[in-house]
Amino acid sequence: MAAKYVSINNQLFLEEDAKIGVADLAMHRGYGIFDYLKVIDNRPIFIEDHLDRFFNSAKEMYLEVEPDREQLKKTILELIEKNGIATCGVKLLLTGGYSTDGYAMGKPNLIISQYPLNMEQENEFDMGMKLVTYDHQRQLPFIKTIDYLMAVRLQPFMKQKNADDVLYHNTGVITECPRANFFVVTEKEIWTPAHNILKGITRSKVLKFRISGYPIVEKDFSIDDFKNVREAFITSTTKYAYPVSSIDGRMIGNGKIGPVTRQVRDLLFKLTYAK
Repeated sequence: MAAKYVSINNQLFLEEDAKIGVADLAMHRGYGIFDYLKVIDNRPIFIEDHLDRFFNSAKEMYLEVEPDREQLKKTILELIEKNGIATCGVKLLLTGGYSTDGYAMGKPNLIISQYPLNMEQENEFDMGMKLVTYDHQRQLPFIKTIDYLMAVRLQPFMKQKNADDVLYHNTGVITECPRANFFVVTEKEIWTPAHNILKGITRSKVLKFRISGYPIVEKDFSIDDFKNVREAFITSTTKYAYPVSSIDGRMIGNGKIGPVTRQVRDLLFKLTYAK
C-alpha cells in the first residue's frame, strides 16, 4: 500500500499535490538535512533518538524547525494514521527554504513523507553483502545532510566492481558506508570507526550491548587491518546488523554471517520489538 498523503509545513497534502517551489535552496545548492525512522505497528522506533539528531542537525546547519518537538511527533503520528500504513519508514526533510538569490537561506520547508516497509524482506538476510572501498570524506560528516552526491555518482562504479555498496575511507582510514555504519570483529574485540562519521542511531544502540568475550571499541583502523578481521557488518535503521561477506573482493571469514554478527543482530531485533 503506497502512501497517499505527505506533510508539508505541518499541513497534509495528497501526494500528487505535495509540491515545493523551484526557489528552494535544497534545489539550488543541495542545502538541507533529513532523518529517517522506522515505524512498526504504528510505533515509531527510537523516535526520541531520531528527533535529537534531527534537531541537532538543524541547529548545526542554522535551520529553524518551526514546530516544536511535541508537535512534530504529533504530525508524524497523524500522517501514519491518515495513510493507514502501520509499518513504514518516515522521512523528515528540512530544506534551506526559498532563497531570493539562489544562495541566501530562507524560511525552511519541512516535508514529512512515509514509505511502506516489507518486514518479511527486511528480516531476512542472505550470504552477506559485498563492499568496495573508495577514498572519500563527506563534508560535515556529523550532520545528516541531504548531500549524497558521491554515493549517487558511484553507483556505476559499484556495478562495475560487482559490489552492493561503497565503504568510504580517508586516505586508508576506514570511515563509513553512505547510508550505514561499519563494524569489524577481530579475534578479541569489535571495532567501529570513531571519527569523521555520522554516528547512527542503530550504531549507538550496538555500542551499549554486552557481547560475551568481545568488548566494543570505537577506534580508527585502516584497510590494512582487514587481514585480521573475522567478521564484518553494517548497521542502519533498515538493515539492523547486516553481514559483510567481502571487501574489495577479499572474503571476510567464511563469507557467511558469523556468530558475533548474529548475536548483535538478535539483540537489535529484541530491542526494536520490545514493547
